[in-house]
Amino acid sequence: MGKRIFDVIFSALALILLSPFFLVIIPILRLTGEGEIFFRQARIGKGGRPFGMLKFATMVKGSPNMGTGLLTVKDDPRILPVGRFLRKTKLNELPQLWNVLIGDMSIIGPRPQAEPHFRLYSPQVQRELAAVRPGLSGIGSIVFRNEESMLDGGGKRAQEAYAQDIADYKGRLEVWYVRNRTFWIDLLLIFLTIWVVFVPAGCSYRRLLPGLPENTNPDLRL
Repeated sequence: MGKRIFDVIFSALALILLSPFFLVIIPILRLTGEGEIFFRQARIGKGGRPFGMLKFATMVKGSPNMGTGLLTVKDDPRILPVGRFLRKTKLNELPQLWNVLIGDMSIIGPRPQAEPHFRLYSPQVQRELAAVRPGLSGIGSIVFRNEESMLDGGGKRAQEAYAQDIADYKGRLEVWYVRNRTFWIDLLLIFLTIWVVFVPAGCSYRRLLPGLPENTNPDLRL
């Protein structure tokens, strides 16, 4: 089965099967916080072209222009009460199934980045990642499942920590996927994505995915 056909079938079925979650989340978001339901943010997609990635709204309006900007950190005060639960369970990502259905994204692929974060990758990494559709999930999402907790600090400190400690290794992981992707690896990454939501500290992804790049940064504890 071709990857695009799989993405269309999987996303369509998932939207149908998960529609009860949408029917619960949408009125809760409308009646709590600031009443926003969806948040659309420009991310870099295939060919290096930006697209509007959808999420459930979990933060206050204008949050990219406040505090740590595009980065979300541990105990971020911009996160709304219901938003904290949605982010922890990854339910805030469900609207991206629509991005998959219309062809902006794939179920599995390199996680799409906002342009400032995408530019932190080397030109070679940028070229390789731009050659494929970004993913709803992928190896970068699995390894950095606790990224917010790793970014403990405000403003410039968080920006520097992301640029110096996270971006390089995340880029190498995503390139590993691009170079080694197969239908079976995609299925395994779907399984691991679900696994880390329920057992975040018990994922032996290295045993299941031999050949992953090693983390050479002693300050980056994963």
